[in-house]
Amino acid sequence: MELFVETQGTGPDLVLVHGWGLHGGVFDTLAAELASRFRVTRVDLPGHGRSVSCALANDVEVVTAQLSAALPTPAIWVGWSLGGLIALQRALSVPDSVRALILVATSPRFIIGTDWPHGVDDAVLQQFARDLDQDYAATLARFLALQVRGSAQAGATLRALRARLLEQGAPTPAALHIGLELLRTTDLRAQLGGIDCPTHFVFGERDVLAPASIAEALRVLMPAARSSIICGAGHAPFLSHGAEFIELLETFLRD
Repeated sequence: MELFVETQGTGPDLVLVHGWGLHGGVFDTLAAELASRFRVTRVDLPGHGRSVSCALANDVEVVTAQLSAALPTPAIWVGWSLGGLIALQRALSVPDSVRALILVATSPRFIIGTDWPHGVDDAVLQQFARDLDQDYAATLARFLALQVRGSAQAGATLRALRARLLEQGAPTPAALHIGLELLRTTDLRAQLGGIDCPTHFVFGERDVLAPASIAEALRVLMPAARSSIICGAGHAPFLSHGAEFIELLETFLRD
């Protein structure tokens, strides 16, 4: 089965790639806002939304290659969380296909380590993986709650995420396990210097999964990249602070 993609609007091509457990529908409001100026394409990642029957891969390079035939090129890529890792890999693997990157709540490495204090403990994601086998629905619900923890708009953002979660069908357990493994094992820090396209990282000030402290580390890892921090936001600033997020995105693209 082919990946499900949905396109709207006219203008330069812009691709939206969602995060773990969700689907392209999480960008409904953002896509509608951008469609007057861009041709916006959303994709449901393998095993998510309306791509549940697609083949799964446990390597970020392979997942990125799966998207190649389904998405326009060249395009501006906007990736959220896990989708941001995929967008980064796309820019590394096929540089000419990416005109610019906007990486939302994305880290080149999501797991903390002795030389990387910006992220979550590996044990947290391993526990999520074990919990998926015990109580699938409750585990997804806990992950959504973690995404909004500390956000100034936590209640409204959590309701929006919950409303979207199963709107296009439930993600498969296998896809969720693979997504967690990608978040646990992918480390693109050493490769960031090889990305030549204009790049803008957008962080939520209160994000506990991809903390805003990553912005400081990026000054060394990717000096040419721009970073912005949205005050009061958690892991989904395009939902909790939509107007501010769109202003950042459009200002970056104009520049």
